[in-house]
Amino acid sequence: MEEWGLTPPDLHALEPFPEGEQVDAIERVAALDRRMRSLGGINPMAQEEYTELDERARFLQGQIDDLKASRRDLMTIVREVDATIVTEFSSAFADVAREFEGVFERLFPGGRASMTLVDPDDPLTSGIEIEARPAGKRVSKLSLLSGGERSLVALAFLFSIFRARPSPFYLLDEVEAALDDVNIGRFVELLRRYADRAQFVVITHQKRTMEAADVLYGVTMGGDGVSQIVSRRLPREERAVATA
Repeated sequence: MEEWGLTPPDLHALEPFPEGEQVDAIERVAALDRRMRSLGGINPMAQEEYTELDERARFLQGQIDDLKASRRDLMTIVREVDATIVTEFSSAFADVAREFEGVFERLFPGGRASMTLVDPDDPLTSGIEIEARPAGKRVSKLSLLSGGERSLVALAFLFSIFRARPSPFYLLDEVEAALDDVNIGRFVELLRRYADRAQFVVITHQKRTMEAADVLYGVTMGGDGVSQIVSRRLPREERAVATA
């Protein structure tokens, strides 16, 4: 009785099995007993563990929901930023392309050039293609131009950016190193044209470029191995004579 959790009053309250059903009932009880024993002992902490795991599962599900909501918000922001980038880039590219044509004509008198996007449908990853036609030549890719011509095209591109999106200060590091005297003269003219709009600091070894400067700064190595800086301001009349 202890095994089944029964008391004597419980036994007296039980109704006897009808004749012929007692054997089946005994077999069923035995089968249920074997099944119950196969389940092992009862874990008295099962309810408490279930409650803890359920709370943990609810917490993690809440975290997942928050992450999904944050991801949706971030994707919305990304789409908005991408749209803004496309708009700003397209506007800037159109302005630079327009200025590029004019600057190119100053560096290549009688020449023509254009800038286009390789993939206009995807401007954020598209490359930029430049076609240049110096005077007397057919339309050519940059790779087919001479080193000096490529340098001039690069300068035209830089100055077209300067014109489209101005800045008060520019640093140019030997950008005219590959140019001959004639083309250096054209580069100097560009500097003069925009000198009243911005300040240019030009690192150069070209004498003609130096002659067009307002102020010269030189760095020399002293006898003690320490670099020394020398400077000289060129008067306007001196610059005019030097570059005449």
